[in-house]
Amino acid sequence: MNFLQGSRNTYVQNLVAYQVEGDLNQHGLTISAGEQRSLFDILQPIVDASHTRDRKRSPPDSACFPGTRLQVVKNLNTWARSDIATDSEPHIRWMHGYVGCGKSSISQEVSDTSDREERPVVSFFFFRGAGDRSKIWRLATTLASQLARVIPETAPFIREAVQTDPALVKPGEGGVSLQTQMQRLVYAPFKAVVQREKTVRALTRGPFLIVLDGLDECDDKEEVQELIDGMLVFFSDNPLIPLRVFITSRVEEHIRSHLNVPGVRLDNLVDHCSDDDIATFLQILFDAGCRRNLVVQAYTQQHGEWPTQSDKRKLVEHIGGSFIFASAVFKFIMGANTEGSHPTTPMDRLPLALKMNPGLDGLYAHTLSRSKNLPYFSDIISTIALLGAPLPTSGIAELLGIHTYEVVNVLVNLQAIIQVPGTDDIPVTLCHTSLRDFLTTQDRSGGFFAHPSHHARLFIRCIEYELRLLRQNPGLIIGSRERRMPATAYYALRHSYTHLNRGQGCFKLTEYESAIQLCREALALQPSNPELIAVLADSIRHRAIQTRSLNFTQ
Repeated sequence: MNFLQGSRNTYVQNLVAYQVEGDLNQHGLTISAGEQRSLFDILQPIVDASHTRDRKRSPPDSACFPGTRLQVVKNLNTWARSDIATDSEPHIRWMHGYVGCGKSSISQEVSDTSDREERPVVSFFFFRGAGDRSKIWRLATTLASQLARVIPETAPFIREAVQTDPALVKPGEGGVSLQTQMQRLVYAPFKAVVQREKTVRALTRGPFLIVLDGLDECDDKEEVQELIDGMLVFFSDNPLIPLRVFITSRVEEHIRSHLNVPGVRLDNLVDHCSDDDIATFLQILFDAGCRRNLVVQAYTQQHGEWPTQSDKRKLVEHIGGSFIFASAVFKFIMGANTEGSHPTTPMDRLPLALKMNPGLDGLYAHTLSRSKNLPYFSDIISTIALLGAPLPTSGIAELLGIHTYEVVNVLVNLQAIIQVPGTDDIPVTLCHTSLRDFLTTQDRSGGFFAHPSHHARLFIRCIEYELRLLRQNPGLIIGSRERRMPATAYYALRHSYTHLNRGQGCFKLTEYESAIQLCREALALQPSNPELIAVLADSIRHRAIQTRSLNFTQ
């Protein structure tokens, strides 16, 4: 049948008539827009994607420690504030480096410096596994919203662009390309203000700066290339525009092949990583950590300095220039240890840290092993690795149908690599996205592998949760995705589809049939809900692809 090979959009359009408990229903979608909406409401930016986000809630929680990265940050700030008309430096600067070498910290510092110096800066920190921040479809609207705030004169031009073409704020629906969005919502409004105004107050202290951090963490590789190509064309056509773009990422071919061109300045961060920076970083961490640790204080009163200068030199050599590895090793050494019947002290753990395999994989495996025998360990770790957006400990527990204390019990020994908040309104996050890469790559993680089949369980739990919500409140608008609702409810309403798609091919037949039945029950309560229709449609389609049949057991 043709629909088995068709796209999701085509199939959903064809499923205008669908079956719910044996009845045939018709679906029609009406979209209405209010008058006099604020530009923020029109653009719907991602509020936790910029350098001003609460980094404890929205990773990466990165910052340059005092006394580190001084020269590289100085060079970047000199470039960012320099006059385009008199400086021969390219508009675009790409800083690349390996996992954990401090790229996000430098992006944060450059952005913060621009703010302190009252130079206009907007930013987008991509982060894999953080919902829309791992996608590119809201990049242009998010940057445009920030642009209107830092250069208010651009706001009328952005509003006019949206009024002329409302599809600009509906990306991902096949109407407008990313390059068109960036041109009309960001580049053109900025250029219009520069050309119209004799003096733009926000630009008196330096050019406008766009910071794009972690571009490799964006899942949309083709659109990333489109973004870069659009930038290069814009700057080629506008060589004197007072705008600079700072990009950081790992070296991945789809990025390198488009940025390794004459119009871009390349920086290898590895060339700027020094043992002195790592030593300063560790010194600050240990000074603060030892002041707070009564066990270490008692030890130093009897035995003198700890860690010794020799210990610190060995740690610096072992760490090899990776700030994320240095941070994780420190947390491993100084963190509380509740495993086993004989808890160890920081003095016991320092020699163990020196024996770890250099690099993050060894550290991840060693740390995870501390909780691997606890109840629900695999379910909890797989859930954290595969979530479409972070959840608090209570949300993880609710999604899995277990108690919050059981989640905390597993995570308390893993704080060297997972950020476990002290309150339940803050989500659990990974200290670095490389941990997600480790957990989702079987030949690296071995027994800690988060199998894609776990998506099936999470999908069904989300649908069950949606059904429970509808039974309690049949008038609930699922598509509204109201952020004031509990975290688990918001997650289930927004990300059930994520797990259906990512688990494709890993569902058991009984799991598809359970999902289809749950969707039918939900649609019986709310027959015209477009999101439930889409989920039901794709559940049927995926099941049909897997079984090559439309026959059902019920």
